[in-house]
Amino acid sequence: MLEGFLQDFKLPFTPPDWAVEETQRRVVLLVNHVLMQESQATDRLARQKGCTVLVQWQTLSFKVLITPAGLLDLAPGSGLSDLVLTLTEPSPLALVQGLVQGGKPAVRVEGDVQLAADVNWLTDHVRWDLEADLARMVGDVPAHMLVSNGRRIAQALQEFAAQGRRTPSAFSPTPSAATPATESAP
Repeated sequence: MLEGFLQDFKLPFTPPDWAVEETQRRVVLLVNHVLMQESQATDRLARQKGCTVLVQWQTLSFKVLITPAGLLDLAPGSGLSDLVLTLTEPSPLALVQGLVQGGKPAVRVEGDVQLAADVNWLTDHVRWDLEADLARMVGDVPAHMLVSNGRRIAQALQEFAAQGRRTPSAFSPTPSAATPATESAP
């Protein structure tokens, strides 16, 4: 039932362009922060300077330009992209469940093969060291406690999601519960 609701979920309004652009800018800042911690990642991307990557899912799209420094910037919306990555999972619930379990979503790839290989390498090898970033703000011990508690919560969510796929829904009656037992006379 929930998956059906989320499958057809549409925002009751279209967010203003400025809000979408500002959100995309914040995502670019976060990704660049993570990329700057991995010199091999920025080296790989620097070889692809000037290329654009478009990521799409349903009606949402996000287009970035690779800078000479091996970082990302928002690209103008018009024009063709060198690489188009389209998330093919239609269900937001299934998409989030897959990401929580550490999987990669199904993606249709179109465009530059070498750029696609570099982007794939980034998704496989670059990770955000959240604990180190938190430690700079709150100290080592609180950062470690926050991250370890977050990992426990993520693991519990993974187990919950996996259990939900293995067991029948609590809302669907079992055959024995749906039909009352009756005795037949000989």
